[in-house]
Amino acid sequence: MENRWDFLQWLGPDASTSVFTRLDEPADLVRASAVSRSWRRFGKTDCIDLGIFASSTDDEPFESIQNTLVANEIVGGLPSYWSSGGQNDTAVPETLTYRLISDFCVVDEIKIQPFKAFFQDGHPIYSSKFVRFRFGSRSRKAISAYTNKSLQLDHSEKYNWTYVSPKFAMIQENVLQSFKLPHPVVCIGGILQIELMERVQRQAADGLFYICVCHVEAIGRSLSPPFQVINLLTPGSMALWYLRRSCV
Repeated sequence: MENRWDFLQWLGPDASTSVFTRLDEPADLVRASAVSRSWRRFGKTDCIDLGIFASSTDDEPFESIQNTLVANEIVGGLPSYWSSGGQNDTAVPETLTYRLISDFCVVDEIKIQPFKAFFQDGHPIYSSKFVRFRFGSRSRKAISAYTNKSLQLDHSEKYNWTYVSPKFAMIQENVLQSFKLPHPVVCIGGILQIELMERVQRQAADGLFYICVCHVEAIGRSLSPPFQVINLLTPGSMALWYLRRSCV
């Protein structure tokens, strides 16, 4: 039998990435997979791997950011959600920061489900009024701080943001709300931050305003492997490597 080559090798990484950012239907993915083994790894999926920071949390660990990675609202008979700390000022924002499944992802949609407190009178929904998204990487200061425990950083100094989305309106409903980005975003560095702006729900027990999130997804594709991002010696510089592999 004559040798067969992976079509991705002939098409090239730039054209391959361009093709996959335009696939929306499952049937399209099946057709693409039929012509390249490498392409079978590129199906759309939730790209969030881990919650790494919340700007505030009301009751750790029971209301941790990690709860937003679970699709179910009830886990082990208990509600599963993240809650901010309470504020008198409705303008105080909150942020949730996540690590993606690889350092090189293409993301085109974020999904967020506000939490409905079914155990409180009136079943209030603690959504924010607006939401915005940032993509980027850990800063060199943050990497230095990891090895030098005496170096203290403000959270805003820990990341380099390469893309900031427009502001989207969020509705006060207990549903998984979809926020389509204006175009597919290439996240180099594997960090996603969700900014939740303007509180709308006051808690009757203490009179403070909270934001609570039940579930978060970042829909897209990991491009690593066969693509890898390499940090260069020059601060802020990176290189994209394509690991070409023959198909036997």
